[in-house]
Amino acid sequence: MQPFKTLTAKAAYLPISNIDTDMLVPKQYLKTVKRSGLGRVLFAEQRYDADGAPRPDFVLNKNPDVQILMAGENFGCGSSREHAPWALADFGIRVIIAPSFADIFYNNCFKNGILPLRLRAQEIEELRAKDMPITVDLENQRVTQGRLSFQFEIQPSCKEALLEGLDEIEKVLKLKGEIEAFERKHFEEQPWLGTFHA
Repeated sequence: MQPFKTLTAKAAYLPISNIDTDMLVPKQYLKTVKRSGLGRVLFAEQRYDADGAPRPDFVLNKNPDVQILMAGENFGCGSSREHAPWALADFGIRVIIAPSFADIFYNNCFKNGILPLRLRAQEIEELRAKDMPITVDLENQRVTQGRLSFQFEIQPSCKEALLEGLDEIEKVLKLKGEIEAFERKHFEEQPWLGTFHA
């Protein structure tokens, strides 16, 4: 995964609460198990008309190069499909700012290199009103835009994984030495288990 430290980018604003995973990636696109290519179907039913032509008034069509998405409460609710963060990442979204997130979606974001950060609705409104690039500083847990500055909370383990660009397997491999030391000690203290140890 690509490490995340600081990002300064334009933001798109979707003033919608309860954006669910079916809105993010409609069910007809769930047949693939590939992470690439899903960016084109992100918000497909909002981005395209019945003939497949882009709707010029939809925010991601007006701003196709945004890397920050701001939205309402309970972002990512619905089913636990991982296609939703895959599509966001493939589109180029690195940060989602919302007052709250569905738990499974929130955790899936970190596994896919996306920073989901919580700010109050009023703070999001202030950022939206400025219509300027936003800087997200993960190390200092701060969002800034001109004179605006807001602190956000994040679990230390999630922060470390993003800063270092570690996926779930790489996080475990970081502990390889400790795991091997534990196994050696475990089988030294309980040698009768050794016959079952590969």
